[in-house]
Parts: sequence; structure tokens; C-alpha cells
Amino acid sequence: MGLMDNVKAKLAPARDKVSDLAQKHGGKVQHSLDKAAKAVDERTKGKYSDKIHAGTDKAKGAMDRLAHKEGPETGDAATPTRPEGPPPAS
Repeated sequence: MGLMDNVKAKLAPARDKVSDLAQKHGGKVQHSLDKAAKAVDERTKGKYSDKIHAGTDKAKGAMDRLAHKEGPETGDAATPTRPEGPPPAS
């Protein structure tokens, strides 16, 4: 058993608990993200609005993934294991 297998085995219970919390409180967390994004956007007078919204969207996506237990580690075959799109040009 390799190092990564050991780490994954030890972190599995924590990941399950975080996933359960994300399912229970996902709405509150997303509301708080929106509220924080709005406050930061107001304080910066809209200067970084696009970056703030992009970060908020990424954080919400991460919450959704946690709440739905998606990913290759959980055996979800619908989730790609590599990025989509054309292969990089060499």
C-alpha cells in the first residue's frame, strides 16, 4: 500500500463528514458566499467585480461537488478523470 493510499484511507471519514455538513448547510454557505462577495465588491467599488464573481462561482461549485459526493474517488463514472477539450499542442 503506497503513501497516497494510506492518506486517502485516513482522510475518507473526514471527507464523508464534510460532505454531510455540505449537504445539510449548503444553502447557508452559499448565501454567506454571496453576502461576502457583495460586501467585498462594494468596498472595492466594483473594481474587481469579475474576479470576485468568478471566485464565488468556483467556491459554490466546490460546495456542490462536496454535497453531492461527486468525483472519481467515490466511483462516479459520469465525472471525467481528465480535463475535457482538445489535447495540448506539442
